[in-house]
Amino acid sequence: NGNPASGELIRFVCGPDDFVVPELKGNLPGRGAWVKTHRATLEQAIAKRAFARGSKKQVVMPDDLPRMVEALMETRALDALGFARKAGECITGSGKVDSLIRNDKASALLHATDGAEDGLRKLRQAIFSATGEEDGIPLIRTFTADQMSLALGATHVIHAAMTTGGAAKNALSRIRQLQRYRAE
Repeated sequence: NGNPASGELIRFVCGPDDFVVPELKGNLPGRGAWVKTHRATLEQAIAKRAFARGSKKQVVMPDDLPRMVEALMETRALDALGFARKAGECITGSGKVDSLIRNDKASALLHATDGAEDGLRKLRQAIFSATGEEDGIPLIRTFTADQMSLALGATHVIHAAMTTGGAAKNALSRIRQLQRYRAE
């Protein structure tokens, strides 16, 4: 069993046209079906026709529903990341990121999936220096440099640091939901 509030479950509703749509914001009316936030679980629910049973009627399933859900989650996570930056809770630039780590003000670090391993090694060294543990601060590798740059309104963003404010927590929650969905 999952918890909807923590992003462990995704709600799907049947629209007036009988199409099943993901309902990530939690504000659409009507009868819904809840599925664990894992792509494989969603694919199983589709294969077992769980949405028709849950809606108690014939429904129309988009062919690419699993990909659609992932794209929506990714967009929501990147939007939240941009909002955290605007709130001053997501910092870019290697010097600023290093300073947040060493001053114990970073709640999580982001490193681009296509960033150099050397930069990742430097982040891990800074984390170890500050906390005494290699994994003392969560290190997230979910987005490419282009995605992070666009979301954060900067050029060539390879790493960023999240602070502890509400916008940062929201962004981290959405990123973790996306990671759960993608997990094998």
